[in-house]
Amino acid sequence: MNDQEREREAREALERVQRDSESLGSSALARMSRQAQDHFSGRDAVGAGEDGGTDPIELWGRRIGRGLSLVGVVVLGLWLLVQLGIL
Repeated sequence: MNDQEREREAREALERVQRDSESLGSSALARMSRQAQDHFSGRDAVGAGEDGGTDPIELWGRRIGRGLSLVGVVVLGLWLLVQLGIL
């Protein structure tokens, strides 16, 4: 084995350990709620600028857009239920 193969295997082993410890460390519901909270608060926009800074307009634009998309999904879901005669 050369050094590159050993390094690749070591990285894969570390990734497996990290993935397994995450699934055991917290429940799936807690992880999903944390991911949803991060998504709707726009945390993925933090540090996305060229100099590592965050543009406040872009941050609020993402928050507003994602909030409106959530409202749209709920409205469309309710409309579908009305059309199907469930509500």
